[in-house]
Amino acid sequence: MASRKESSAASTTVMASTSGTLDSPVKQIQIEGLVVLKIIKHYQEEGQGSEVVQGVLLGLVVEDRLEITNCFPFPQHTEDDADFDEVQYQMEMMRSLRHVNIDHLHVGWYQSTFYGSFVSRALLDSQFSYQHAIEESVVLIYDPIKTAQGSLSLKAYRLTPKLMEICKEKDFTPEALKKASIGFEHMFEEVPIVIKNSHLICALLWDLEDKSTVADKHELLNLSSSNHLEKSLQLLMDRVDDMSQDIVKYNTYSRNLSKQQQQKHQYTQRRQQENAQRQSRGEPPLPEEDITKMFKPPQPPPRMDTLLIAGQINNYCQNVKEFTSQNLGKLFMAEALQEHN
Repeated sequence: MASRKESSAASTTVMASTSGTLDSPVKQIQIEGLVVLKIIKHYQEEGQGSEVVQGVLLGLVVEDRLEITNCFPFPQHTEDDADFDEVQYQMEMMRSLRHVNIDHLHVGWYQSTFYGSFVSRALLDSQFSYQHAIEESVVLIYDPIKTAQGSLSLKAYRLTPKLMEICKEKDFTPEALKKASIGFEHMFEEVPIVIKNSHLICALLWDLEDKSTVADKHELLNLSSSNHLEKSLQLLMDRVDDMSQDIVKYNTYSRNLSKQQQQKHQYTQRRQQENAQRQSRGEPPLPEEDITKMFKPPQPPPRMDTLLIAGQINNYCQNVKEFTSQNLGKLFMAEALQEHN
C-alpha cells in the first residue's frame, strides 16, 4: 500500500497550483454525508479483514474550514498489473468530475484501518507528500471494526508543523528529534469533523429513526464483551514487544558510544603523557593524528520508527480505555437496576 501512495502523491504536485494555500491552518472539516457513505461502501465491497482500502478526497477550502464534498476510491490491483498508472487514473477521474461540474480539487485522502492500526511509516510518508504539495491536505481514518460496534469511527489527521520540518530535513537522529522537541504526542494533530446533510436527508433520518424497532435500540445495552477488547490487547502487546526491541537497540548504541568515548579519552591521555616525556628528552612531539578517523562513531538507530510505535501504542491504549469505560458504565447501570429491583 505504501507504493500506491507514493506513486499517487506525485499527482498532488500537479494540482497544488490550482488549490491555493492559506496562511491559517485547517481548524475544522465539513464532510458531506454522501462521502461518508461512499467510504463505508468502498470498504464493504473491497475490504476483507485487515485489507486496507484507500481513496482520494475532493472538495474546497473556505477560510479555515475544509469542505469535503466528494471522493473516489483507488482500484484494487496486483503487482502483475504493470500497465496500471495511478497518477493517470487520478487525473482522468478528476477531469471527468470537472466536466460534470463537480468539485475536483484534491484535498487529501482516506484510508481504512484494522483495530486502529494506522500509525505507520507508510502513512507518515504519504501524508507528508500530500501536505507538502497541498498545505490543507488531511487524511481520514475510517475504522470499520469500531463502526460495527454501533458508532461511526471517522477521524481526520494532519502532520504537526514540527514534524513537517523534521520530514523536510530528513534527519531522524536522536539529536535532531531532541532539538525539535518531537514526541509521539506531537506527531499528528486531530482536526474536528462535522458531517453535513441536506434538509431532505435529515428529514429521512428522522423518519427512519421513528420506524426503527425497539429491540434494535436495546442492543446497545448488551453486557457481553465482544472480541474487540481481546484483539486490541493482543495488538498492544505486539507493539510493546517491538518497542522493547527498539529500546534494546538504543541501549546497545548508548553503551558502544560511551565505550568509544572512554577509549578516545584514554588515547588522548597517553598521547599527552608520551609528548611530555619526549619533550623532557628534547625530542619533537608526535605528529598530529585525526582522532575521528581512528574512532568512527557508531551509527545511531533511527528514532522515527520508535516514535511511530509509541504513537500506535498510545492509540491502542485510547481504544482500550474507550471500550472498557463503556462496558464499565453498562455494568454499573445494571448493578443499580438490580439493586433497585
